[in-house]
Amino acid sequence: MTTSNYATERETTEGKVFTVTGGDWDQVVSGTDPINDERIVVNMGPQHPSTHGVLRLILELEGETVREARSVVGYLHTGIEKNLEFRNWVQGSTFVTRMDYLSPIFNETAYALAVEKLLGVTDDITERATTIRVLMMELNRISSHLVWLATTGMELGAINMMLYGFREREYILDIFETITGLRMNHAYVRPGGVAQDVPDDAIRKIRDFLALMPKKLKEYENLLSGQPIWIERTTNVAVLDTTACVALGITGPVLRSAGLAWDLRKTMPYCGYETYEFDVPTHTDGDVWGRYLVRLAEMRESLKLVEQALDRLKPGPVMVSDKKIAWPAQLAIGVDGMGNSLEHVAKIMGQSMESLIHHFKLVTEGFRVPPGQVYVGIESPRGELGVHAVSDGGTRPYRVHYREPSFVNLQALPAMAEGGLIADVIAGGASLDPVMGGCDR
Repeated sequence: MTTSNYATERETTEGKVFTVTGGDWDQVVSGTDPINDERIVVNMGPQHPSTHGVLRLILELEGETVREARSVVGYLHTGIEKNLEFRNWVQGSTFVTRMDYLSPIFNETAYALAVEKLLGVTDDITERATTIRVLMMELNRISSHLVWLATTGMELGAINMMLYGFREREYILDIFETITGLRMNHAYVRPGGVAQDVPDDAIRKIRDFLALMPKKLKEYENLLSGQPIWIERTTNVAVLDTTACVALGITGPVLRSAGLAWDLRKTMPYCGYETYEFDVPTHTDGDVWGRYLVRLAEMRESLKLVEQALDRLKPGPVMVSDKKIAWPAQLAIGVDGMGNSLEHVAKIMGQSMESLIHHFKLVTEGFRVPPGQVYVGIESPRGELGVHAVSDGGTRPYRVHYREPSFVNLQALPAMAEGGLIADVIAGGASLDPVMGGCDR
């Protein structure tokens, strides 16, 4: 019969007390050490600011170390892809713009490029419309990265960065409102071109922004890059190397921060990106710090692209000439900042009855798209945004499916979090920049 090396422990106001009668201390307490014996399951979520939406993380903790992490998505599901099957092809722009609501222009452009490829009119899109698309996308890329920088700064304790990031984003949203009538969810990029031309007032605002933003980027670096806490919270945190990124299908700044210069604007150009001068920023550490540096550098490259696009804006139409696809008159913003101007309505009503009927049928019923299926991928702020569009020859999509980078990139969360500290889950998750509106579409 064996005897215990110690008496039964007893609880006191100071915690457990052991009366040791012999043996090694580590052996005495190891059997009842809660850190070794007990694992705690913690629900982080289903809401958290670093995710730009509603995400639930189930974390199994051993002390402060994450042993297992699981992502639960779907809380923000809107059924947008299914809804597209019950709307005509042009109305689809109004739905897809609401998916990743931080980069609506990219959602619209990818969709429009897919529909145009099905229609066979890709080469017919006017130069001005294509240039406007590039201009709007790069402004949108900057605004999206500013939200990432602002919210990640807040997550890691840099509250000032939250204020500054949203302050500069307001400049871009004001430009978008001047051009489209809306700050977000524009439905501006449409199959065949864009809804309306860029006014001169917007050009002036963009020029002012180009003069302002480089100074602000320098301020962000002065605020964060040399800050010891920021460096400590981001360096060697949530590391994901190139091999892991490729294996998981991770794209965008996360992949480029691991050293692979994969950017669809360079590797598989669209919208004439091959004719623009810009670099693809990369880093080699594959950590949160690297993703921060890559996104800062990408904003500077986007400023270069915006300036080049402005210089290329030559007078011309912003919609294809095919009247079976293009609306008979250009849209114009009304006095309320939305809808149609009286001049636009008068132009339609003043034309022939046949023209009015054609306009009515084009708006309500839509145009027919030849049967077929296509895939189009573009480089969104979060990575490869792909559209798989299928037509059965009707006026509505048979199926539209998005390859959404937020959904794909979230696969990396367990790989980044497991084995690390629970505090680093926040930094790692935020560095993915997931937008749940795109993930749960």
